[in-house]
Amino acid sequence: MTDVRTVLVVEDEPLVRLSTCEAFTEAGYDVLEAENGEQAVEILTNGSQIDLVFTDIRLGGVLNGWDVAEEARVAHAGVHVIYASGNPVRPKRNVSGSQYFQKPYRPQTIVNACRLLASR
Repeated sequence: MTDVRTVLVVEDEPLVRLSTCEAFTEAGYDVLEAENGEQAVEILTNGSQIDLVFTDIRLGGVLNGWDVAEEARVAHAGVHVIYASGNPVRPKRNVSGSQYFQKPYRPQTIVNACRLLASR
């Protein structure tokens, strides 16, 4: 998959979600957003085209970012995943087609990572 058009942003902090969604929108991507893992899985399984999932690892609700990514890969084979967390993640899951960022991050850094993953 090289053409990323639609990004699902999964983030439970409203201001972080807003700034990340804005960065993707300004870069020309279509953006879907979810405030928790359960919402994300609903979007992933409702037939929407998703090319990349950007997810916080620790989310409010039952599902975490790892769960969201696993569901994304079931619903959309080969989807790229970018993870982020404000807490040290031990162990980090090294998943092919994915990248990890420690918070805080600049939203533009995430957009650039999306472009890099799409070019592979």
